[in-house]
Amino acid sequence: MSNTRSNLLSKAWYDKETRSVIVQVLAMAVILGFFGYIINNAVINMAALGKDISFSFLWQPASYDINQHLIEYDSRSSHFSATIVGLINTILIAVAGIILATILGFILGVMRLSNNWLTQKIAYVYIEYVRNVPVLIHILLVHGIMVNTLPRPKQSYNFGDTFFLNNRGLQSPFPDIQPLFWIVIGVFVAAIVFAIWFARHAKKVQDETGKHYPVVWINLFAIIVVPFIVYFLLGSPINWEIPYLKGFNFKGGMVVRPEFIALWLALSFYTAAFIGEIVRSGIVAVSHGQTEAAHALGISSGRTLSLVVIPQALRVIVPPLTSQYLNLTKNSSLAIAIGYMDVVATIGGISLNQTGREMECMLIVMAIYLTLSLIISSVMNWYNNSIKLVER
Repeated sequence: MSNTRSNLLSKAWYDKETRSVIVQVLAMAVILGFFGYIINNAVINMAALGKDISFSFLWQPASYDINQHLIEYDSRSSHFSATIVGLINTILIAVAGIILATILGFILGVMRLSNNWLTQKIAYVYIEYVRNVPVLIHILLVHGIMVNTLPRPKQSYNFGDTFFLNNRGLQSPFPDIQPLFWIVIGVFVAAIVFAIWFARHAKKVQDETGKHYPVVWINLFAIIVVPFIVYFLLGSPINWEIPYLKGFNFKGGMVVRPEFIALWLALSFYTAAFIGEIVRSGIVAVSHGQTEAAHALGISSGRTLSLVVIPQALRVIVPPLTSQYLNLTKNSSLAIAIGYMDVVATIGGISLNQTGREMECMLIVMAIYLTLSLIISSVMNWYNNSIKLVER
């Protein structure tokens, strides 16, 4: 009987698929046991200190102000509201940073491959300098330059008596949206839907007949010009509150804080250096024969880059580009160094110190960054699948 069991176990172990399942089950058991031990140890230690895990503190008054909030908030608001404000500020800096870093990164990547010696060396020096200096140094440097070199409010840089730049930020008009403006929003959304449809239609026509439509110009007209025309036809349904100087500071309008501008620029400039090298390597990975074939067909250099090289390079660029987007989002947690109130500074900083709920606050911060990272990864994976080669 024992020999039969031994033979069965031996046969199961030497079977490739069965062995794979056994190893995965054992590995999962070890991982779950490890995390179970850590959680149990934490609960025991907290019980010894007379603490329990509770998130009821989220509904208590926060009792502190946040200098930048896009939703209604004051010191009487709850810690949950402070968390939402911090989350919005984190998302705002991440989205703005990703957009600017991507634009600058693609420009730097193309500059690195330029035939012009000066252009190539400028991009090379920038990339080597920026990516070899810690991002925190960049953040502190940009913030220090802005705070110490920009003038005081009374000596602000004046742009048409509408925008004012000083060491307290960028004062700009505040929009008071009227009901008719939602029609303009609807037209803008419809224009985006049209642009997506038209791009696909134009590509289908080009694949079938070779006929080329000016997709970029038509879509720009639909997305930008048409909503502006509707906006003016409706009588400009937005009232603008213009900032004005009163005493030692500006009143009215809205202000973009120097902390936001400094963090946005520093993270964008830093990440763009890495994206530039990713773009360069992606373009170099495309066989030069592709470019020569396009030129032989009479296609201009610009069209060759946009229609032949970049679409193929994207398949190499997108995976490491995803990592840079994730890095930028996580690096935004350094905002606390210059006083930008993101999710780390609110629930992971002041709320933690006030309530003493370090375990709960850190779990919330970790869950937020994990969720943001998974969302970015999912979007980029979807885009990567949409541009991959389709085998026949």
